[in-house]
Amino acid sequence: MSLDGDNVVVLKDDEKLGRVPLHNLESIVTFGYTGASPALMGYCAKQNISIVFLKSNGRFLARVIGESKGNVTLRKKQYLISEDEDHSAKIARNFIIGKVYNSKWVLERMTRDYPLRIDVVKFKEISKHLSSLILEIKVCENLERLRGLEGQAAYSYNKIFDDMILQQKEDFYFDTRSRRPPLDNMNAMLSFAYTLLTNDTSAACETVGLDAYVGFLHRDRPGRASLALDLIEELREVFADRFVLSLVNRKIVGKDDFLKKENSSVLMTDEARKKFLSSWQEKKQEQITHPYLGEKIAWGLVPHAQALLLARYLRGDLDEYPPFLWK
Repeated sequence: MSLDGDNVVVLKDDEKLGRVPLHNLESIVTFGYTGASPALMGYCAKQNISIVFLKSNGRFLARVIGESKGNVTLRKKQYLISEDEDHSAKIARNFIIGKVYNSKWVLERMTRDYPLRIDVVKFKEISKHLSSLILEIKVCENLERLRGLEGQAAYSYNKIFDDMILQQKEDFYFDTRSRRPPLDNMNAMLSFAYTLLTNDTSAACETVGLDAYVGFLHRDRPGRASLALDLIEELREVFADRFVLSLVNRKIVGKDDFLKKENSSVLMTDEARKKFLSSWQEKKQEQITHPYLGEKIAWGLVPHAQALLLARYLRGDLDEYPPFLWK
């Protein structure tokens, strides 16, 4: 990729394949070993357009961004709280409440929309179990215990995830979560969706002045965007999972969109990634009413809204961090 005026030009062996005005973009995502010219990276850094480099299987490699926009006071408060496990647990607790609450309502929505195609009693039982876990999470003040409760909720939700796949059951199924590498078509798409969501959330954190690499639930690890991973907990099931399920149930993707490697890992084809990204952008444009702000915003702005609310809490403008509670 190279820069030509205010446009990004896509080249292959010196042949121009495409040209896009940069003022239309908020980020650029590349796959495989695509290169970018220093001039393009410099321009994007100044215009706050991130460039994300992924492997051909969708695994994250690097993200190029401009200078930090954070203010010193906010970040120092973030670092200080992150070092205090008791205070971190109070924030992490709300991340997990949001995650489990949204998981519950994903199941409840299925019982409402597809009562004749799923085992409603089974879904209601899992939903009730998630409700009981929320009550425990609300009073939990220990990070390790919180992680254990989150693990219980994830286990219960994953047990029933395969039941939400309503079409193409021979080629799309979910037994368990496999990450590195993904071992089936569903896991390949889930990993890709989580990567995109993490990149969007990292950018949102940087935009409001937070450090995307210093979290409260996810502790410090070199190269890991821990705060972004904290924030996407609330959005995994309600945004990413439902999106992936819709691609299968609406037959936007099919068995020919995936390749199986010798090591049993499953990759999406180039054509599948194009369809995925096109639908992903459409999903981000859909309007919802934010449950806390009470305003209509696009799905794509939810990570920015949550990052902003977290920043307000850290600055002392809010009594607690309000999780994203979808229904």
